[in-house]
Amino acid sequence: MKLPLLPVVPPRKLSVELEELRARLGQRPVTLREVIMQLRGRAYTLILILLGLPFITPIPLPGLSTPFGLAIAFIALRLTLGQRPWLPRKLQRKQLPAGFFDRVFAVAGKVIALLESFLRPRLALISAPGPMLQLHALFILISALVLLLPLPIPFSNSFPAWTIVLLAAGMLERDGLFVLLGYLVFGLGVLYFILLGEAAQHFMTALGRWISG
Repeated sequence: MKLPLLPVVPPRKLSVELEELRARLGQRPVTLREVIMQLRGRAYTLILILLGLPFITPIPLPGLSTPFGLAIAFIALRLTLGQRPWLPRKLQRKQLPAGFFDRVFAVAGKVIALLESFLRPRLALISAPGPMLQLHALFILISALVLLLPLPIPFSNSFPAWTIVLLAAGMLERDGLFVLLGYLVFGLGVLYFILLGEAAQHFMTALGRWISG
């Protein structure tokens, strides 16, 4: 006697997960620990997206840029080592200000909607758990460390933030195409910084020549 096949329930959309989180936590200040507890199973990958989103939008993050970058780096480091994601208690206790989620969703809602309209499982070999996931996490770690640098340069946060969001979204939904897009953005970011460094070097050389007459 064959048992009836149970229907495959697809994972809930990213926007649904984050909208429910927004509704549950309301307007009060919340800690990262509360966010982790609310998100349950896919908590840490969703947190990578949640903490990366403000860096791709003009949302001011006074006092939060460093802990956000550190939180992303800690999660990515554990994933890179093939270990269960974890955050130190000090970071778990970091409080997000009242209305934080409203501000994030007000600016990033369209970004989330755009992402999930294209997200779907594909290119399974690239997005499979195991060594490939550890490789993706390594590039998220590198991007998080760039976010931690105090660089007063236009777009210096945009490239690493988009890398984090695209790679994490691809990992979350098993979408290899998004993972590849994350690597493309990472490569463009490296090229941007190289060209910026060369331009600065040429400028300093020209300035030195002008000063020396």
